[in-house]
Amino acid sequence: MTTLVPGTEQTIALSFTGREWWAIIHGLILGAAFLLAFAGGLAELYSLKPALMTREGVVRRMRRVRIGVTAMAVAAWATVITGTWVVYPWYREKIPSSPRSELLADPAIADWHEFGMEWKEHIAWFSPILATAVAFIVWYYGPGLIRHNRVRHTTITLFVLAFAFAAIAGALGAFITKVAPVQ
Repeated sequence: MTTLVPGTEQTIALSFTGREWWAIIHGLILGAAFLLAFAGGLAELYSLKPALMTREGVVRRMRRVRIGVTAMAVAAWATVITGTWVVYPWYREKIPSSPRSELLADPAIADWHEFGMEWKEHIAWFSPILATAVAFIVWYYGPGLIRHNRVRHTTITLFVLAFAFAAIAGALGAFITKVAPVQ
Protein backbone atom coordinates (compact mmCIF):
# COMPACT_ATOMS: atom_id res chain seq x y z
CA MET A 1 0.00 0.00 0.00
CA THR A 2 1.32 3.46 -0.78
CA THR A 3 0.29 6.69 0.85
CA LEU A 4 0.82 10.22 -0.41
CA VAL A 5 2.36 12.40 2.27
CA PRO A 6 0.32 15.64 2.50
CA GLY A 7 2.14 18.68 1.08
CA THR A 8 4.73 16.64 -0.81
CA GLU A 9 5.01 14.59 -3.96
CA GLN A 10 6.51 11.74 -1.98
CA THR A 11 4.89 8.36 -1.45
CA ILE A 12 5.64 6.05 1.43
CA ALA A 13 5.20 2.30 1.10
CA LEU A 14 3.52 0.73 4.11
CA SER A 15 4.54 -2.82 4.82
CA PHE A 16 4.47 -5.08 7.83
CA THR A 17 6.91 -7.71 9.00
CA GLY A 18 5.70 -11.19 9.86
CA ARG A 19 5.89 -10.31 13.54
CA GLU A 20 3.85 -7.16 13.01
CA TRP A 21 1.22 -9.18 11.13
CA TRP A 22 0.97 -11.58 14.06
CA ALA A 23 0.65 -8.64 16.45
CA ILE A 24 -2.16 -7.25 14.28
CA ILE A 25 -3.91 -10.64 14.20
CA HIS A 26 -3.48 -11.06 17.95
CA GLY A 27 -4.46 -7.58 19.07
CA LEU A 28 -6.69 -6.06 16.43
CA ILE A 29 -8.43 -8.88 14.59
CA LEU A 30 -8.95 -11.34 17.44
CA GLY A 31 -9.44 -8.47 19.89
CA ALA A 32 -12.14 -6.94 17.69
CA ALA A 33 -13.87 -10.31 17.32
CA PHE A 34 -13.76 -10.67 21.11
CA LEU A 35 -15.29 -7.22 21.63
CA LEU A 36 -18.07 -7.82 19.11
CA ALA A 37 -18.89 -11.21 20.60
CA PHE A 38 -18.94 -9.70 24.09
CA ALA A 39 -21.28 -6.89 23.09
CA GLY A 40 -23.69 -9.25 21.34
CA GLY A 41 -23.50 -11.93 24.02
CA LEU A 42 -24.06 -9.47 26.86
CA ALA A 43 -27.05 -7.86 25.16
CA GLU A 44 -28.60 -11.26 24.50
CA LEU A 45 -27.92 -12.57 28.02
CA TYR A 46 -29.40 -9.43 29.53
CA SER A 47 -32.50 -9.72 27.39
CA LEU A 48 -33.32 -13.23 28.62
CA LYS A 49 -36.09 -12.00 30.90
CA PRO A 50 -39.50 -13.67 31.02
CA ALA A 51 -41.25 -10.36 30.40
CA LEU A 52 -39.32 -9.82 27.16
CA MET A 53 -39.76 -13.32 25.76
CA THR A 54 -42.34 -14.86 23.48
CA ARG A 55 -42.52 -18.56 22.63
CA GLU A 56 -41.35 -17.86 19.11
CA GLY A 57 -38.54 -15.61 20.28
CA VAL A 58 -37.00 -18.12 22.68
CA VAL A 59 -35.52 -20.34 19.97
CA ARG A 60 -34.05 -17.46 18.00
CA ARG A 61 -32.80 -15.67 21.10
CA MET A 62 -31.14 -18.81 22.48
CA ARG A 63 -29.42 -19.41 19.14
CA ARG A 64 -27.98 -15.89 19.22
CA VAL A 65 -26.91 -16.21 22.88
CA ARG A 66 -25.16 -19.51 22.20
CA ILE A 67 -23.41 -18.11 19.13
CA GLY A 68 -22.33 -14.94 20.97
CA VAL A 69 -20.92 -16.57 24.09
CA THR A 70 -19.26 -19.39 22.13
CA ALA A 71 -17.69 -16.87 19.72
CA MET A 72 -16.36 -14.89 22.68
CA ALA A 73 -14.84 -18.01 24.25
CA VAL A 74 -13.23 -19.04 20.95
CA ALA A 75 -11.89 -15.51 20.33
CA ALA A 76 -10.55 -15.34 23.90
CA TRP A 77 -8.72 -18.67 23.53
CA ALA A 78 -7.33 -17.69 20.12
CA THR A 79 -6.13 -14.33 21.46
CA VAL A 80 -4.44 -15.80 24.53
CA ILE A 81 -2.88 -18.68 22.61
CA THR A 82 -1.45 -16.44 19.86
CA GLY A 83 -0.24 -13.99 22.48
CA THR A 84 1.40 -16.65 24.65
CA TRP A 85 2.97 -18.87 22.00
CA VAL A 86 3.44 -16.59 18.98
CA VAL A 87 3.91 -12.93 20.03
CA TYR A 88 5.19 -13.27 23.61
CA PRO A 89 8.35 -15.30 22.78
CA TRP A 90 9.49 -12.42 20.53
CA TYR A 91 8.95 -10.01 23.40
CA ARG A 92 11.10 -12.13 25.73
CA GLU A 93 13.97 -12.96 23.34
CA LYS A 94 17.36 -13.04 25.02
CA ILE A 95 18.85 -10.34 22.80
CA PRO A 96 19.63 -6.70 23.68
CA SER A 97 17.10 -5.34 21.17
CA SER A 98 14.12 -7.34 22.46
CA PRO A 99 11.28 -5.31 23.97
CA ARG A 100 11.84 -6.96 27.37
CA SER A 101 15.56 -6.09 27.32
CA GLU A 102 14.80 -2.52 26.29
CA LEU A 103 12.29 -2.06 29.10
CA LEU A 104 14.53 -3.56 31.77
CA ALA A 105 17.56 -1.54 30.59
CA ASP A 106 15.86 1.77 31.42
CA PRO A 107 14.94 2.10 35.13
CA ALA A 108 12.40 4.82 34.24
CA ILE A 109 10.29 2.32 32.24
CA ALA A 110 11.31 -1.01 33.82
CA ASP A 111 7.99 -1.12 35.69
CA TRP A 112 6.24 -1.69 32.37
CA HIS A 113 7.85 -5.11 32.41
CA GLU A 114 8.09 -5.73 36.15
CA PHE A 115 4.41 -5.03 36.76
CA GLY A 116 2.67 -4.67 33.41
CA MET A 117 3.95 -7.60 31.42
CA GLU A 118 4.27 -10.01 34.33
CA TRP A 119 0.70 -9.27 35.38
CA LYS A 120 -0.63 -9.26 31.81
CA GLU A 121 0.78 -12.67 30.96
CA HIS A 122 -1.05 -14.24 33.90
CA ILE A 123 -4.32 -12.33 34.08
CA ALA A 124 -5.07 -12.83 30.38
CA TRP A 125 -5.69 -16.55 30.99
CA PHE A 126 -8.69 -15.80 33.24
CA SER A 127 -10.62 -14.45 30.27
CA PRO A 128 -10.92 -17.61 28.13
CA ILE A 129 -11.47 -19.75 31.21
CA LEU A 130 -14.39 -17.57 32.36
CA ALA A 131 -15.75 -17.20 28.81
CA THR A 132 -15.72 -20.99 28.45
CA ALA A 133 -17.57 -21.34 31.77
CA VAL A 134 -20.21 -18.91 30.47
CA ALA A 135 -20.55 -20.83 27.20
CA PHE A 136 -20.97 -24.07 29.18
CA ILE A 137 -23.67 -22.54 31.40
CA VAL A 138 -25.56 -21.17 28.38
CA TRP A 139 -25.42 -24.49 26.51
CA TYR A 140 -26.30 -26.48 29.67
CA TYR A 141 -29.22 -24.37 30.88
CA GLY A 142 -30.44 -23.17 27.49
CA PRO A 143 -33.92 -21.64 27.79
CA GLY A 144 -33.83 -22.43 31.52
CA LEU A 145 -31.78 -19.25 31.94
CA ILE A 146 -35.00 -17.33 31.35
CA ARG A 147 -36.58 -18.86 34.48
CA HIS A 148 -33.47 -18.97 36.69
CA ASN A 149 -32.62 -15.34 37.41
CA ARG A 150 -29.81 -16.18 39.83
CA VAL A 151 -28.05 -18.39 37.27
CA ARG A 152 -28.56 -15.77 34.55
CA HIS A 153 -27.16 -13.00 36.77
CA THR A 154 -24.18 -15.18 37.73
CA THR A 155 -23.60 -15.92 34.04
CA ILE A 156 -23.68 -12.21 33.20
CA THR A 157 -21.24 -11.49 36.05
CA LEU A 158 -18.81 -14.15 34.81
CA PHE A 159 -19.17 -12.82 31.27
CA VAL A 160 -18.37 -9.26 32.37
CA LEU A 161 -15.40 -10.53 34.43
CA ALA A 162 -14.08 -12.37 31.36
CA PHE A 163 -14.29 -9.09 29.47
CA ALA A 164 -12.70 -7.10 32.31
CA PHE A 165 -9.68 -9.42 32.54
CA ALA A 166 -9.24 -9.28 28.77
CA ALA A 167 -9.57 -5.48 28.81
CA ILE A 168 -6.89 -5.16 31.50
CA ALA A 169 -4.55 -7.51 29.64
CA GLY A 170 -5.27 -5.77 26.33
CA ALA A 171 -4.67 -2.31 27.76
CA LEU A 172 -1.40 -3.37 29.37
CA GLY A 173 -0.36 -5.01 26.08
CA ALA A 174 -1.16 -1.87 24.12
CA PHE A 175 0.76 0.35 26.56
CA ILE A 176 3.77 -1.97 26.59
CA THR A 177 3.74 -2.18 22.79
CA LYS A 178 3.68 1.62 22.63
CA VAL A 179 6.78 1.83 24.87
CA ALA A 180 8.66 -1.18 23.41
CA PRO A 181 7.10 -2.69 20.26
CA VAL A 182 7.84 -6.18 18.96
CA GLN A 183 9.66 -5.70 15.65
